[in-house]
Parts: sequence; C-alpha cells; structure tokens
Amino acid sequence: MNRTDRLVAMVLYLQGRRVVRASDLAAHFEITERTVYRDIAALSEAGVPIAGEAGVGYTLMKGYHLPPVMFTAEEASSLFVGGELVKQFTDPSLHAPMTTALDKLRAVLPREHQEHVDRLVRGTVVMGRGFGPNQDPAGQPMLLPVQQGVVQRRVLRLTYRGSARDADTQRDVEPLGVVFYSGNWYLVAWCRLRDDLRHFRIDRIKRLELRAERFDARPDFNLAKHLEEYGAQGDAMPARVWFARGVQERARRESYATLVEEARRDGGAEFSLFTVSYEWMARWLLSFGTCAEAVSPPELRRLVREEAAKIAQRHAAD
Repeated sequence: MNRTDRLVAMVLYLQGRRVVRASDLAAHFEITERTVYRDIAALSEAGVPIAGEAGVGYTLMKGYHLPPVMFTAEEASSLFVGGELVKQFTDPSLHAPMTTALDKLRAVLPREHQEHVDRLVRGTVVMGRGFGPNQDPAGQPMLLPVQQGVVQRRVLRLTYRGSARDADTQRDVEPLGVVFYSGNWYLVAWCRLRDDLRHFRIDRIKRLELRAERFDARPDFNLAKHLEEYGAQGDAMPARVWFARGVQERARRESYATLVEEARRDGGAEFSLFTVSYEWMARWLLSFGTCAEAVSPPELRRLVREEAAKIAQRHAAD
C-alpha cells in the first residue's frame, strides 16, 4: 500500500472508531509508531481535524466525514463473493437485504468494474455445507489471483500438491471458474499437463503465477452444468468418521478428501467425507489408534475390524 492510499485508509479507520491508539494504527497498517506520528501530522497539515492526547489516542473531530471512496474491482469482487456465501450459508431472512445491498453496490461501480464483477459472478459457484472449524480466509492467499485469472482469461502456472503423500507438480492451467463446496474453495480449470478438466483445491496451491498469456473462451463449457455432471459421476464413496480433537489437524492435513464436521462428541467430532477406497481408509484410520473410529458405512467398520485383527494376529504372544 502506497502512502497516499494509507493516509486515506487511516482516515476511514479513525472515522469508524471513537478513539484509536498509535499502537493500534501501527499494528493495523503494519508500520512503525514513528510512521504513524508522521502520517497523523501529514493529515493534520492537510486539514483533517484529528485530536490527540498522550496516553489516550487519536480521534476525528465530531462532524467530520470523508467523502465516499470508490471501491476497486478487487474490493467489489470480494464483497460479491461474500454475498454469495451469506445467501448460501445464513438464515433466509438475510438473503433479501444482501441482494438489495449488492444491487446498490453494483449501481455505483464504474462500467469496467461492473463487467469485472459480472464475469466473476458467472465464474463462481457456492455450494455445499459451509465452512469447517479450521477455515480461515487468511489461509486462502491464492483465491484472489485465481479469481483474476478467471475474469481476465489469463493462464495460471501452479505448483500443486494434491495430498500430503503426493509430490509437487508444476502445471499451466486455463482457469474456468471457482467453486466452494465441502468447506473449501476449488479452481476448475483445463489442465494442459493432463489435457483435461481438473479441480484444484486452492489451499493446496503452493505457488502461483498469473501469466501474461491469455486463452480463448471455451464456448462449450458451462460451469453449473459441469458441476452437475461431476457430482453425478459417482466415483467417490461417502463415509463418516470420528477423530479425537488432538488428531484432527493431522487428519485434515493427510486426508485426500475434505473433512466436514457434523457433530461433536466424546472429546472429538464426527466428520463426513468421500473416498475412492474403503480399504485405504480403513488402514489410514488404524494409524490413529484409539483416536479415530469408522462410524459408517458398515463396510468400512468391517474392514477396520479385519485389519485390526490381522495386526493383533501378527503381534500375538509366542
């Protein structure tokens, strides 16, 4: 953030709070307190009525308001994506106010920003059951450049790791849309390495480069239709497992699938997920010892018992 933008943002920050300490401003803008003092002095010289008292903090004089500031395309896009999450995962009473608020925002945007937002909305789908307990927007640093790739039709170069057991691979992809399901954001893209459509979990992208190269639109591709067909393939099998609290972070890190918390019990929680192999999952669950339990389906519980019996037999007393 350059200094001009920071000074405007500092006035907005003060405008939204009664009293603000220099240490709070320094932490929020990631600058030193000495820089805060210089910025406050610059604002005062520019005519912004800021009052300050040692040991208390800074405040804007009553009645002063900064004129409305126009949103950037990225800021407006973030608000629209947030609006889709609100409409999907909150009480219906919030849906109508959110829709009207976004309509008002769209109306005041410049034409080029409106087109940016329209392309992003067409390329974004929100579905599923919402965020898991460990979801943190700060943990998705790649989401914004991925969205930019979708909107601008620019090739993305990814360093990607599909799971904890996989090696990193570098891929050039043509981003076609972003989708939120099962508690995570995914990039839907044409992978030039595999010469096919692929879904990439965005929090597993290790490095990302937004390339200057642009690609042609695929007129035969429809994101909503693709997701419907993808969900109907039936390759993945559902499961429900329980993990003790102390191993949940490891389970999320190692799982090929996304864990969605369903119910808490016995010092842990039950999770729903999908797998392509109950045999693999049975062996994986046993690696957690008594800190994991196969809840359903019965076939998975049977496989866990059989694997456990084989382990017990191997360790039988001589």
